[in-house]
Amino acid sequence: MQMASQKIQIGQVWKKSTTGETFLVTKLYHEALSTIAVLRPTGAATESYSRVRVERDGDRQTLPGYSMAQESTDL
Repeated sequence: MQMASQKIQIGQVWKKSTTGETFLVTKLYHEALSTIAVLRPTGAATESYSRVRVERDGDRQTLPGYSMAQESTDL
């Protein structure tokens, strides 16, 4: 079960739904009326990055086509 409020943060790892490949959130920035997350494949520091528009649903933030790779971490 997912938490009611989820905020995307730098350092989180997300998994691409279609390929299962994992990506690290390296930067978040605001552009006009939206937030953009910059993702880099984990384990491949030299590969190009992807920019994904953050979707909002109330207090939740999500990346379309991705799911949190570290759903239940107790830090």
